[in-house]
Amino acid sequence: MLDNIQKSYIKKESIYGPDNYKPLPVVLSKAKGVWVWDVNDEKYIDMMSGYSAVSHGHAHPELLRVFHEQSSRLSLTSRAFYTDTLGPYLETITKMTGFEMCLPMNSGAEAVETAIKASRRWAYRTKKVKPGKAEIIVADGNFHGRTTTIISFSSDENSKDDFGPHTPGFISVKYGCSKSLKAAINENTAAVLIEPIQGEGGIIVPPENYLKEVRDICTKKNVLMLLDEIQSGLGRTGKLFAYQHSCGNCSCDIGCKPNQPQESKPDGLILGKALGGGFMPVSCFLSSKEVMQWMNPGSHGSTFGGNPLAAAIAKRSIELLDEDKLIENSKVMGEYFKKSLIDMNSKIIKEVRGKGLWLGVEIDPKYISGKDLSKLCLENGILCKETHETTIRYAPPLTISKKELDWAINKIKSVFEEVEKKLPKTK
Repeated sequence: MLDNIQKSYIKKESIYGPDNYKPLPVVLSKAKGVWVWDVNDEKYIDMMSGYSAVSHGHAHPELLRVFHEQSSRLSLTSRAFYTDTLGPYLETITKMTGFEMCLPMNSGAEAVETAIKASRRWAYRTKKVKPGKAEIIVADGNFHGRTTTIISFSSDENSKDDFGPHTPGFISVKYGCSKSLKAAINENTAAVLIEPIQGEGGIIVPPENYLKEVRDICTKKNVLMLLDEIQSGLGRTGKLFAYQHSCGNCSCDIGCKPNQPQESKPDGLILGKALGGGFMPVSCFLSSKEVMQWMNPGSHGSTFGGNPLAAAIAKRSIELLDEDKLIENSKVMGEYFKKSLIDMNSKIIKEVRGKGLWLGVEIDPKYISGKDLSKLCLENGILCKETHETTIRYAPPLTISKKELDWAINKIKSVFEEVEKKLPKTK
């Protein structure tokens, strides 16, 4: 039940800001690790992690140290000058990921826009696609951001309605179906842009061989394979990147060597969210020199992209994935969490999907709505949110311990049992 203090904060947001979100009725004021407190000092466990942006946990002490030290020394100059943090960051992330070059940006949507521009320019200047004809193939049910260009190829009509005219040059095919993708490729196709696991779509995991088949098709057709791992990347699924689950010849969980054979490695990788360690909006587009060579002065950029503070935070955040064993913890705790949800054997649960600490619980809407179930979780100290009305996403910080996860699992179980008790008795 909301008290007057929380109501006052909520009211101010509704008066002075548009109603473009539907937040759960709680006003948060502080956080540490996997825990969050509201303005009345009520405690909750964070099972959202800012849509994977807080993978290192709230206020990670090492990232907090870097934030304080760098911000007191140099935080912003613009890319008009060199700095002593950007080069080391670019070197670290390219060596860890096995890509030759990295173009730094801020938000995830900016990084997607960067990938679109880079692949189009590559198509015109390297592949020799006729001017103004380049096409990019995307997947039904995708979510890549909310800029005007990106919503133009969204399947969500609400995100597109009355925001036109929409940007042309995109072809959408069935997600998880390599045959429909192959059929859509023509002489104007510049790239294929997909998520290895669809997040906003409801934690949709494609068929096992899907990414391998996409890689093979793109190679044979001379088309760039671009993967959006803004949510799924950086350890969230129990590997450094979600596409590595499909790399049959790759046994490396932490990072990929540039010359290591990988059956699903893309030509371009889009990262964000966790890259900022929960402190900064940091994103990037990683690709080859062949693709990046055309991004010359004046073609693309950002005042804040690659700023000294962001670069220092991002460099340390990716180093900590290994040092704190966050990827391994995501794998172990994720498998345990998924099994625990399945073992609840609840009538409410239709399916549990996902990998690592990125799980989607599909609920039966005839028993309860996703929104109402999220509210029940909130009342029991669990912060989570529904997507597509019937899928509850659970994605705690990768730092979560078994003790903390057990606490959450017990609370979640009690919520499902509470709903089941109210169901009509069956003979």
